[in-house]
Amino acid sequence: MSHLAWQKSSFSNADGGSTCIELAAGVDDIRHLRESDDPSVIVTTSTAKLRAFVLGAKAGEFDHLI
Repeated sequence: MSHLAWQKSSFSNADGGSTCIELAAGVDDIRHLRESDDPSVIVTTSTAKLRAFVLGAKAGEFDHLI
């Protein structure tokens, strides 16, 4: 997956973004996510599923997990 162009989150922390989420667009509507402190672990999903997750997180649907 070295061919992917990774984009860091705009919410990266103050130390230059060493612990943040990175996102890369793949082919055929595939999105890849990884955490910058462990870039070898990559989660792959579709654009629609990622959008549903982000909207759910913003709406507080997962707050009971923390």
